[in-house]
Amino acid sequence: MTHKKSILKTVFVLAILVATLSCNLENKNKTADNSTTKNDTLSITILQTADIHGQMDTHPELFWEDEKIVFKNRGGLANIKTLFDKEREANPNRTLIVDGGDLIQGSGYAALSEGKVMQDVIKNMGYDVIIPGNWEVVYGKDMMLEIMKGYETNVIVQNMFNDDDEKPLFPAYAVKEIEGVRLGFVGINDPDVPVRQNPIFSKGIGFSGLDDELKKMVDDIKVKEKIDVLFLVTHIGIFKQVELANNPIAEHADYVLGNDTHERVREMIQGKYAKVTEPGAFGSFVGKLTLHFVNGKLVGDDYDLIDVDPEVYPADKTIQALVDTEKAPYKENLETIVGYTNTPIYRYLTVENPMDNMITDAARWKTGADISISNGFRFGNPIVPADGKPAPITRANLWNLLPVNEPVKTGKATGKQIKDWLEKEMHNAFSEDPTERFGGWLVRFSGMKVDFNSQNERGKRIKSIIVKGEEMQDDAYYTISACVRPGDPIDNLCRMANVKDVEVKDYTIHEAVEEYLKKNSPVSPTLEGRAYCDYLGEYSFSTVPQTDYEFH
Repeated sequence: MTHKKSILKTVFVLAILVATLSCNLENKNKTADNSTTKNDTLSITILQTADIHGQMDTHPELFWEDEKIVFKNRGGLANIKTLFDKEREANPNRTLIVDGGDLIQGSGYAALSEGKVMQDVIKNMGYDVIIPGNWEVVYGKDMMLEIMKGYETNVIVQNMFNDDDEKPLFPAYAVKEIEGVRLGFVGINDPDVPVRQNPIFSKGIGFSGLDDELKKMVDDIKVKEKIDVLFLVTHIGIFKQVELANNPIAEHADYVLGNDTHERVREMIQGKYAKVTEPGAFGSFVGKLTLHFVNGKLVGDDYDLIDVDPEVYPADKTIQALVDTEKAPYKENLETIVGYTNTPIYRYLTVENPMDNMITDAARWKTGADISISNGFRFGNPIVPADGKPAPITRANLWNLLPVNEPVKTGKATGKQIKDWLEKEMHNAFSEDPTERFGGWLVRFSGMKVDFNSQNERGKRIKSIIVKGEEMQDDAYYTISACVRPGDPIDNLCRMANVKDVEVKDYTIHEAVEEYLKKNSPVSPTLEGRAYCDYLGEYSFSTVPQTDYEFH
């Protein structure tokens, strides 16, 4: 009986061996047919959008090509959806889509609906991971939470919490597993949001910084969740994102999927610990990162910044119908023409832009101030004349240029106050220390002509300031105008403190610009050298220390 059992056992083992050999032979034949086996390369696609800013439609976009500015039509949420679908079809079940924040602010449609026009559209776009940006707070904490939860996908951020009980507003991270490869995403918003934005916007929200606690969290997630590739999805700007990639905080991270400063990173920036991306803005571009794995190990990557060209990616009909439905209640008001321009209006340069020249000219014309100030940022789609005819300017365009419509505010400050303030603003824009930068663009103005050197040390960048044809005097008073920043002290104008004789006007900046355009159209704003730096030149698009990055 024992002998018979031994024979049966031997036969059983032989059967298993034959089956195993047969299976291995079959798998080997499959490999020859390019089918997947464990030793084959697994490629995973990560698509990234950033800073869409409520731009729902195809629009003119500015490019720097052959040392000149050119304009092309790009973007549109329905067009982006077509791109997403094509990429998912090309790499099915291995494609993830990430957005880096600033979705719900920046257009008239977003502003008048308090961001709600974006909710259902974004919910149907197919995003896997979304983080809040610095502008997500614009309509207050409750509205931000309502809209972002309405996306019905993973919304993550590790450093935003309730002020009162310190409970996190969203989960800190998300994990996605694809064929055994575990990908981790940690969300990080800018801790300086309460300073960068009108302080009232982020009321009730606390922020933590980029510190040792963050490093501990990143390290713990990598180990606890057995992460193969870790992404820090950040909304802190290109300067701080490059610094983060060189900081021990990112020691166990692989990629910094960056957002905020609207930079067009076409080749990833290699840091000491991680590689940095940033895919432009307004839905004009989609970043595509392809990761290659063998036996679960990352062995290589490819990166491309894809233009959302409507000729290549026609609008998805379902998303376009949603967009049209959401826009309908506001369309008649926003598409009203309020003026015309003979020259292209844009805001992409580091120092001076035609767009801000028009806005500050309008404010100075309306208020009679010596100097009018506009915040500096790369924001708003270009308005481009065609066929030798002036281009119409609509209310929708005004919202793109001026995404917050606050009352105009005037006051008086000494030349010394103005110089000290402007030196501080220059440091915010041009500091060689990336952690001390806010955005990277200089404030804009009408009524002053400023000569400066961005490379000088802090407090010594200004060479001269001319007002009304004369050098600014330290002890003389000058009237200035800016916009109200709700939450600021009454004597603050555009972050300038202790201003005298402050008056809040009974009209908003939009009303002032509309009145100016009605009286002066067609306008012809150009670059005039209102602020000039020899080192930067007339067409400075970006200044990113310690990199060879160029905007184009």
